[in-house]
Amino acid sequence: MSAIIMELLLQPDPMQLHGSINPNKKRWHKAFATIYCSRAFLSPPSTVAIDVVVDHHLNHLVKDKNLRQLSLLKGPHGVAAALKTDPHHGITGDGQDLAARRQDFGTNTYPSPPTKTFLHFVLEAFKDPTILILLACAALSLGFGIKEHGIKEGWYDGGSIFVAVFLVIAVSAVSNFRQSRQFDKLSKISSNISVEVVRNGRRQEVSIYDVVVGDVVCLKIGDQVPADGLFMEGHSLQVDESSMTGESDSVDVDIGVNPFLFSGTKVADGYGKMVVTSVGMNTLWGEMMSTISKDTDEETPLQSRLNKLTSSIGKLGLAVAFLVLVVLMIRYFTGNTEDENGEREFNGGRTKADDVINSVVGIIAAAVTIVVVAIPEGLPLAVTLTLAYSMKRMMADQSMVRKLSACETMGSATTICTDKTGTLTMNKMKVTKFWLGKDSFEGAMKMGRCAVELLREGVGLNTTGGVYTSREGLEFSGSPTEKAILSWAVAELGMDMEDVKRGCEILHVEAFNSEKKRSGVLMKRVGSDHEFHVHWKGAAEMILAMCSHYYDLEGSKKDLNDEERLQFNHIIQGMAASSLRCIAFAHKQSDEVKLETERKIEEKGMILLGLVGLKDPCRPGVKKAVEDCQYAGVDVKMITGDNVFTAKAIAAECGILRPGQDLDGCVVEGAEFRNYTDEERMERVEAIRVMARSSPFDKLLMVQCLKRKGHVVAVTGDGTNDAPALKEADIGLSMGIQGTEVAKESSDIVIMDDNFASVVTVLKWGRCVYNNIQKFIQFQLTVNVAALTVNFVAAVSAGEVPLTAVQLLWVNLIMDTLGALALATERPARELMERRPVGRDEALISNVMWRNLMAQAAYQIVVLLVLQFKGKGVVGVRAEVKNTLIFNAFVMCQVFNEFNARKLEKRNVFEGLHKNKMFVGIVGVTVALQVVMVELLNKFADTERLSLGEWGICVGIGALSWPIAWLVKLIPVPQRPFFSYVSFNKWRGGA
Repeated sequence: MSAIIMELLLQPDPMQLHGSINPNKKRWHKAFATIYCSRAFLSPPSTVAIDVVVDHHLNHLVKDKNLRQLSLLKGPHGVAAALKTDPHHGITGDGQDLAARRQDFGTNTYPSPPTKTFLHFVLEAFKDPTILILLACAALSLGFGIKEHGIKEGWYDGGSIFVAVFLVIAVSAVSNFRQSRQFDKLSKISSNISVEVVRNGRRQEVSIYDVVVGDVVCLKIGDQVPADGLFMEGHSLQVDESSMTGESDSVDVDIGVNPFLFSGTKVADGYGKMVVTSVGMNTLWGEMMSTISKDTDEETPLQSRLNKLTSSIGKLGLAVAFLVLVVLMIRYFTGNTEDENGEREFNGGRTKADDVINSVVGIIAAAVTIVVVAIPEGLPLAVTLTLAYSMKRMMADQSMVRKLSACETMGSATTICTDKTGTLTMNKMKVTKFWLGKDSFEGAMKMGRCAVELLREGVGLNTTGGVYTSREGLEFSGSPTEKAILSWAVAELGMDMEDVKRGCEILHVEAFNSEKKRSGVLMKRVGSDHEFHVHWKGAAEMILAMCSHYYDLEGSKKDLNDEERLQFNHIIQGMAASSLRCIAFAHKQSDEVKLETERKIEEKGMILLGLVGLKDPCRPGVKKAVEDCQYAGVDVKMITGDNVFTAKAIAAECGILRPGQDLDGCVVEGAEFRNYTDEERMERVEAIRVMARSSPFDKLLMVQCLKRKGHVVAVTGDGTNDAPALKEADIGLSMGIQGTEVAKESSDIVIMDDNFASVVTVLKWGRCVYNNIQKFIQFQLTVNVAALTVNFVAAVSAGEVPLTAVQLLWVNLIMDTLGALALATERPARELMERRPVGRDEALISNVMWRNLMAQAAYQIVVLLVLQFKGKGVVGVRAEVKNTLIFNAFVMCQVFNEFNARKLEKRNVFEGLHKNKMFVGIVGVTVALQVVMVELLNKFADTERLSLGEWGICVGIGALSWPIAWLVKLIPVPQRPFFSYVSFNKWRGGA
């Protein structure tokens, strides 16, 4: 075999690879072999050699950036031909073709990291030191109990603790396991992006997972390159390879020097087409992904703050538990405690060692249980449940949460900076007016043949869109603006895009970007080697500034003097005031190619060819959505690239600018805002409602200024140019339909329907998440304060704790888990939008919450202590029944207080209750389980059966919390935070 083929194969002995022949690839062998051998003037190589070429070099061609191998394959078009791909029509794309390509070259997917099993979360729960101590106490209690009373009776105390602990572990593991699965599902959804490919001559959007080797992929600014491949055609294409190389500078892509494109990189400028050579794990990105495993655990800022709060309360509980332990030990060893027969439990050396150890274990278990009930493990769980529930509901409301912290932070948002196109408007552009010179058209047009021909070229060549014929008729691709102009040109100008392209040769293209707001093309007509044409298209006032002449109705060239320039400006302003986006076309003919420095097409001395006005109607309901935000105290600002007249018209239509509002300082242009001094910007930024002709830097600058003023800022965006502002904002909201992948990756939440009304829904859910967490904090701290105080006072004064270890574990289980779930499922209420936003400085535990929880805790403490010390006389029950009464009354207080927690400020706690079936169901389950605990599991819970009258007493004690809550809410609270010296209030609600 030839040395060239040997070098290409990179194998010392190709025959050694005979066993690796893939029979499924034989259909590709001949194509590759013919190209290699014809290029190297060789006879066809063996089947083994061909197989190595296909297997090895197709995958490594792009990875190694091997121009020599690419040259031997006749460049990107040669590779496309070998892959049976037409550069213009793509692959056939039928089911058989796609299946064969997936079988031969693999799929564009990556193996997921191992999913954490349920057993993993069970083991994680066992790592809790408190759980381990309780298990040790349970084991000792079980051992001594069986030794003293036998297996039949002796297992109750220790076994009860075991069962309670395992129930806590099971609930914790199930909750965390479900959360992990939720994150996995969310990750798959956020990774499933769409790309545009050409199949059977038709552009279509497919999932990135459906891309196959041989596909022709269309790339534009902001797109993610879906697989490794080769650049075939396009203009000014630049790629951001920082995800691969870490270098921030964009890389130029062209056929001659660098035609290589890598999966995972982003298109920074220009547009083009690529042929896919490797997918999935065969790509360079795939090799990197194989060494990376994603961790699905994500702790949000609020969860972090709540963990600190939990830690602080836990330390307080630990101190109380230690005091209880010391007091109970002293009382026991000094003979001040009695058993159930009224005899002293410790009688010096006459007490059996087993009895001493058993009693000490019981005391330790009681102290440890106080720690268990003191630590509000339910706080982080409540956040998890609330966020998981909210994420699911928000997905149904067209909002996909990419970062959990955004749910919390959105509840604190004070300002929303929104773009216009596609968010406030429908992004369904239609040309409604056309001006040629000083003549306007709204229907059929009559103009000179020369002007029509130039317009066809200006539209058909200077575009990233396309026109295709299908069974249903003509199909238009590209951005909404491109599709609208192409549709107009076909209908009104009779443009045949294929004819236009066949009759012209494009020499250079300057792609559109948000900075210059225009695109240009340098071309020549076929057969006219010395006649060159420049076409520009873009924002009307910018194109007009480039022009020195204009075409009239007959196609004659006229001078554009100052007076006529002013007339054209009035035309542009008039269209803008009618909410029309104004796009201008300009043309210039030259006898020689004039490319300015840095390969920029000539921009001076152009001839104005025409103006088109495109209407993009406002979305239905957007005005009400804006009013809802303003009613909720959230300021809405519109930042757009349109001129100031269009911006004003749309803002007024949407309600951002109100009729009769003084516009002084409310509307600015980006350049004006940019040129303010820092002091002027900070002084005026809050008053601004509309920023027109803005650049990405202007948007970023506004977000930075608002944050410096103390605002919590949400930003909507759909373009690559929006990425800096989306990242800088407290909450980035990208658009799911028109949004580029760069914008989506820079955002926290994706609005699936591109509708501003969905932004308001996100705002409601954000406030709901924050409010639900506050509800549970109030509810949980009431339980903790009451339980700690009652057990501590009883232990110090009477030498016993009325609430046993098993009973406290039971309360901890049903109140932490079921209580969290019940309050986490409260849906957004209208009242949430009637409040001012909490911003950055609102205390997590508000004055209202302190008032409510202290009142309820005080009531529970008084009632339970009265039952503890005067229960026999007041209620007339035995000691054993008294303890059960205390336990049951305590649980009933929490059940009724759960209703109080639904409304932090409103006195009617039953409002909207019928809509939350989950809450009612959980309360019902809690009561049912408590009945079972008291009436059936007497040995397990150390309880006695209660009569109907005694049940009535417990329910009555719990029900009294309702009128108490109603009366307490009449008490006004001061604005200054309670307990300002306590570090709790340093953990703010805004992220």
